Amino acid sequence: MNGVRVRVPGSSANLGPGFDVLAVALGMHLTLEVTETGSFSLETDLHVRRDRQNLIVRAFERLLPADRYRFRVRSEIPLSGGMGSSAAGVVAGLLAAQALGGQASAERVLELAAAIEGHGDNVAASLLGGLVICAGQTATRLELPAGLEAILVVPERPVRTALAREVLPPEVPLRDAVHNLAALARLIAGLVGGDFELIAAGLSDRLHQPYRAHLYPRCGELLASAADHGALGATISGAGPTVLVWVRRGQPTGELNSWLEERTRGWAKLRPVCFEPEGASVKTLSS
Repeated sequence: MNGVRVRVPGSSANLGPGFDVLAVALGMHLTLEVTETGSFSLETDLHVRRDRQNLIVRAFERLLPADRYRFRVRSEIPLSGGMGSSAAGVVAGLLAAQALGGQASAERVLELAAAIEGHGDNVAASLLGGLVICAGQTATRLELPAGLEAILVVPERPVRTALAREVLPPEVPLRDAVHNLAALARLIAGLVGGDFELIAAGLSDRLHQPYRAHLYPRCGELLASAADHGALGATISGAGPTVLVWVRRGQPTGELNSWLEERTRGWAKLRPVCFEPEGASVKTLSS
């Protein structure tokens, strides 16, 4: 029996000012096992399609027919909320097909993944790990500073990504674009240089979060006040509604945790998470 196991991290995109440009890999993973059995099947406990319209299978079939393979899927990544579950699935399907004989370079895998997902930030972070800067269908990977961690605030009620896209204006004021350029420069400089004050100064956004605030109003207080309670700051993860609260390892977090627990009781769950330096991996399964 021919088979592979693919392990892919989730991701958070935008990171405040880096709309459709920045993303980071998160320490939660999707695992896909694909084995040649002679017929198609898909096994999972997730609430997803189990036929060939499944997103993972559709990605796999961009490189290789799925009719002779069994797919087994497990995932720690919530299926909604902006933590890159669909991007991780797309990457997993493509890498499994590539490993089993589908002809594609690493650049082609990224290109296909971005085309399927609709944008390249989440898929690049899942593929490469660490911090990625995306431009079109190319991505530059950077290391993250040691000691940087996060707390995810995951609301129970999701927001459709399509709706989160629809509310964005076609044009923004020049002053807001300039604000984001300055914030983005500070954030990248802080992340590359390990300067936590610059990171905190760079988490501000005026291009997408203000326009989406009415979609998840309870999250607005977290964005505005997290830094007052011991965090570096907070950003909406992708299209939301999950909030990524940025923290420095080793700093007192009792006040922050208590404040988050009080403010999210009854409508969201808290999940500590590390930033993942390793990208997707592929291993051959023994017969």
